This record gives sequence, C-alpha cells and structure tokens, in this order.
Amino acid sequence: MCASSFGVRPMTESDGEQISRWSYEKPYDIYGWMPWAQMKELGIEFGDPELRERQYVSVYRSGELQGFAQLFPLSSTIRLGIGMRPDLCGHGLGTLFVQAVTAEALRRAPDYEIDLEVLTWNQRAIKVYTRAGFSIADTYERMTPDGMKPFYCMVYQPPAESAEAE
Repeated sequence: MCASSFGVRPMTESDGEQISRWSYEKPYDIYGWMPWAQMKELGIEFGDPELRERQYVSVYRSGELQGFAQLFPLSSTIRLGIGMRPDLCGHGLGTLFVQAVTAEALRRAPDYEIDLEVLTWNQRAIKVYTRAGFSIADTYERMTPDGMKPFYCMVYQPPAESAEAE
C-alpha cells in the first residue's frame, strides 16, 4: 500500500457536515467540532465556504471519506491540521494518511516548509508523524478550549535523495 491509496480533494459542504458529526473517545474528544449548523452560522473553520475552498481538503480511500486536513498558509510555511475518521484511528493507516496530506501540501507549495502542531501527550499521533517524516522542532504552550497546553511543533524532513544515491 502506498500514500496514493489515499486521494486528496477539495472538501465539499457535505464532507464538512459529515466531519462535524465525528465523535472521538477520551482523551481525543478535544478534536471534535461544534454542530454543523453552528459552524455555518458563525462562518468558522470549514463552515466558511471561502475558507473551506482555500484551506481544507478531504481525504478519501476506496471512495469513502477517511479524514480531512487544513493546509494553513503562514509566511513560507504550510501548517497542517489533520483529522482522521475516529473509527479508523489506531488501525495502522495514519502514516500513509499523513504522507498523502503532506504530498498535497508539497504539491501546492513545493518551496515551503511543512509543519504541524501536536499536543505533547498525544504519543499516538507523534509516532505517526515521526514515521511520516516529521521531527520535533519546538515546544511551547498555547491556548486551547481547556486552557494553556503544551504543544510540539513538528517539521517535515524530506527523505535525503543524495544519501540513497551514494
């Protein structure tokens, strides 16, 4: 199986509505969304049609919605926000999923750095991100709905092509 087994395409309104209903088990429940009607009314995240079109993608496999990503542009960086469908988490698909999203970010901005933020307690995600080519570059605290929490910033390190040629 390769990263191409996951397809990345623009997020539709229908995808957004479906994603907003996903429910994660504790402690991952902090990654849930508010109800779709509220997201649309407030015009936040993928409830905002323009933001959804510019920054959000849906990840499919075998014609089924598997997850989503936000490709948030910073000055010369694309910051990834990644979410996999809850029933698929912990089943060994994460690395290929993250590689597919990373490939899309690189396709959109080949000269940009690709990074992501992850709560320091989320060892399951950190292992996946590390296997997908990311490494911890920084640690800091930032505000969450539950108050200030520690995060890692992880930066994508492309495989060294020259090392393979030697």
